[in-house]
Amino acid sequence: MSNSFASFVDTFKNVGVTKAYGEPVTVGGEEIVPVALVSFGFGGGGEAGDGASGGGGGGMVLPLGVYGNAGGRAEFRPNTVVTLVCLVPLIAVLGAAVRGAIRAARS
Repeated sequence: MSNSFASFVDTFKNVGVTKAYGEPVTVGGEEIVPVALVSFGFGGGGEAGDGASGGGGGGMVLPLGVYGNAGGRAEFRPNTVVTLVCLVPLIAVLGAAVRGAIRAARS
């Protein structure tokens, strides 16, 4: 069991960095490098009494944008759709705070 776990850890040792920045791609004569937020997790467990065990894992990749060449210097261009989706929870919390402040001011 420990050998299989060690090989599993070796497989995923550098996956975060290698998957966060993709291979350079040429689009319309410009070389771009895709950038993503990569997150993954794994877990496992077992019960000592009956020898039962289990495990699972999951992951997520969020395309943040690309690095491109603008006038001889690197420039990050964000993925506007993902940026807006990531702002939704922040806007919801801000709206709830403003609503609470207005209610408290009226009381």
